[in-house]
Amino acid sequence: MSEASLPTALLSAAPSARARTGRFNLSAGGRCALPVIVLFGLGFIAPLVAIFAYSFAQPRTFSVFRSFTLVNYADIFSLSNTVWLSFLWSLGLAFATCAALAVIAYPIAYGLNRVFGRWSPLVSILFVFPLFVSENVRLYGWVLFFIKNGVLDGSLKALGFAGGPQVLYQPAMILAGMIYVYLPFMLFPMTLGLAMVPRDLMDAARDLGANRWQIWREVELPLAMPGILIGLLLTFVLGIGAVAEAKILGGQSVIVISHDIEIAFTYSQNWPLGSALAVVVTVFIGALTLAVFSRLDLDRLLGRR
Repeated sequence: MSEASLPTALLSAAPSARARTGRFNLSAGGRCALPVIVLFGLGFIAPLVAIFAYSFAQPRTFSVFRSFTLVNYADIFSLSNTVWLSFLWSLGLAFATCAALAVIAYPIAYGLNRVFGRWSPLVSILFVFPLFVSENVRLYGWVLFFIKNGVLDGSLKALGFAGGPQVLYQPAMILAGMIYVYLPFMLFPMTLGLAMVPRDLMDAARDLGANRWQIWREVELPLAMPGILIGLLLTFVLGIGAVAEAKILGGQSVIVISHDIEIAFTYSQNWPLGSALAVVVTVFIGALTLAVFSRLDLDRLLGRR
């Protein structure tokens, strides 16, 4: 090869060399996302893999990845197993919490968007502030307030009354505690959904002769539905995994599925059974989540169009 053709050959070979080595180099976005991907893998994917593997281990053993059995799932789906009663309690409480919070949170979210005006930030802070206090501390505060000879009962007796009602350790009290704890998780997605409704569309519907009920049903509610569905989903997922409310306010009068999973991992030392229970609950919640997100326009929700 002549000296004149040598630089040309080197230049022609350079792009192909860069193309070969570029396959193994991450882009700038990939390099920036690498810490998040590693954290996501170690903090979320790895525990799920471990739980899934343990669910196929022999009962009351720790022989993960060394044995394979379906006896844990057979035990769960057995008709004689009472774990489904716990699952039904969790489902019922979660659905009831979502239904109650949808009714309670919607007027508040509407007020934050349309009524409260310059007081909206202060009202939002009032709903956020309880999140800075531990959930258990707040629930034990309820216990001290409603327990016999507690704040309410003792105050009424001091005023000459017979005493306060005995409301603790009942399913209704568990539901009330869940409504109290999960209100912000329903309120703020719902507020975001209502904020996405253009005022112009509502004014146009009013100008065309629609009444307030028609505007809410045909314009406001459909456009706010993404935020409402996210609030319902978030509340449901938290509600089905709730255990503190049942243990503290319910006094274990109701056993929820999260309590059964905790018992399997702690007192029973049956990690494979607890893992199988966790897998069943996770699959159910995952299927529900996919069903909800299939009905959402995430591009519009995130402001991409």
